[in-house]
Amino acid sequence: MTAFGSVAAFEAALTDLGDADADARADARMRQAELTKPAGSLGRLEELALFFAGWQRRARPRIDRARAAIFAGNHGVTVHGVSAFPASVTAQMVANFASGGAAINALAGAAGLELTVVALDLDRPTADFTAAAAMRADECLDALNRGAAVVEADLDLVVLGEMGIGNSTAAAALCARSFGGDAAAWVGPGTGVDGHGVARKVEVVARALAFHGGAPVTAFETLRSVGGREIAAIAGAIVRARQLRIPVLLDGFICSAALAPLAADNPAIAAHCIAGHCSAEPGHRRLLGQLGLDPLLILNMRLGEGSGAAVAANIIRSALAVHDEMATFAEAEVSASL
Repeated sequence: MTAFGSVAAFEAALTDLGDADADARADARMRQAELTKPAGSLGRLEELALFFAGWQRRARPRIDRARAAIFAGNHGVTVHGVSAFPASVTAQMVANFASGGAAINALAGAAGLELTVVALDLDRPTADFTAAAAMRADECLDALNRGAAVVEADLDLVVLGEMGIGNSTAAAALCARSFGGDAAAWVGPGTGVDGHGVARKVEVVARALAFHGGAPVTAFETLRSVGGREIAAIAGAIVRARQLRIPVLLDGFICSAALAPLAADNPAIAAHCIAGHCSAEPGHRRLLGQLGLDPLLILNMRLGEGSGAAVAANIIRSALAVHDEMATFAEAEVSASL
């Protein structure tokens, strides 16, 4: 089944957003008050339990089935030398995911996450978005739907990540077009380019913004103008997860940039999302501020491929375990004046 049968259907889904269950969240808060600990002593873990209670619509939320979905795409903008690696590395890394040799394989296993890898037409890079839209409308809609397709109704958590040489350039362009600021404010070293490489990326992003200056500033048009297939797929997964009330755990700068054009259209879209970490890419902290998301971890990671979010999934499991498994004061026969 196709989640978004048309651009209008996607835009309607982004407009008509459901909310978390306030009653379930209130019940979870009451349970927190009864657990054998001083109020607030588990800090952010308590907040995470309430968050999941609201979206899962149950006072004692749990993660029985969680999926890490990693999307891969290639970018025509790499012709301008914006990455330290050639575009062929994208397909090589997808093969590494398939053989179980990447960081995300190990981290997904450690966090109890199913791993799904979706390669989006790697033999057909997006157009060079300094001179054309990155994708035709039908290509962008297809990418949105391929992302939505990985979000199944019985999932308790969706962890999102990406792989795509050149996609930190696309992410910077998406952020600038969504939230303003010049190219230099959003561009960073990505895969590790030097100062000259960063300057080249700034110039490329500035040219792209100028070229698309007359295009409508909607989520769909921004994604198709300066995004990438894997980034659009992440956006589709985010919107579909919201339709199904499934919490989303975001990875780094590029993954979070998929949320930027959605939030520029409707800021409420970020409400079911958690920032797994703040990466070492300079624009990520600024982006999280724009999205109103407070990262769970700051580990100076900048690998992508869902790695930081997978690490953060362990924190979420801990939060829900302690919320569900701790005894209440009455059960433990402990004085509630603790």
